[in-house]
Amino acid sequence: MTEQTEVLRYIVGPVCTNCYLLVNHKTGELLVVDPGDQAQLIEKQIEKTGAKPVAILLTHGHFDHAGAAEELADKYQISIYAHEAERETLEDPGLNLCGMIGEHKVYRADIFVKDEEVLNLAGFSIRVFFTPGHTIGGCCYYIADEKILFSGDTLFQESVGRTDFPRGSASDLIRAIREKLMPLPDDVTVYTGHDESTLIGYERMHNPYL
Repeated sequence: MTEQTEVLRYIVGPVCTNCYLLVNHKTGELLVVDPGDQAQLIEKQIEKTGAKPVAILLTHGHFDHAGAAEELADKYQISIYAHEAERETLEDPGLNLCGMIGEHKVYRADIFVKDEEVLNLAGFSIRVFFTPGHTIGGCCYYIADEKILFSGDTLFQESVGRTDFPRGSASDLIRAIREKLMPLPDDVTVYTGHDESTLIGYERMHNPYL
């Protein structure tokens, strides 16, 4: 990661989800990744950076990753990005799992992206990897120049995402990780949806699911 780039992690919501701010100090802009809850907390952290939010990236549509996205998008007048196959998860309370916290909600995205699409946001070139399995439209965001991957609930340190939720598929998930993520360089830092970050090389050597 270059000196001008900073990744800030905030743990939000009832299941301790990692929300990230990806800050480009050179452009004075930032991206919000998976704002799952506690919009006001995230707003305070954004203000502390002094950077301007330009987009929200969702790795998938479960409540604990998408729950605060709309409030932040409306406040800063920015767009929410998600993979095109995840529209159904976002818009179906039975798939976005909001019932786990006693709610009945529909979430939104404004811009739906495709596999291998490259987004140019906040001065970063961001490659989208379609990685279904945890959800039907889950994805990861890869910034090669910074050696950063936001994996959501696809890949964890020595683990992978759950596939026992509606529309989950263990075979799809493992295939996506092997085909999309494992070819990345060893020193790419993986910023996961829960718990601590890891490295691609470490997971290639030590992840029992792979």
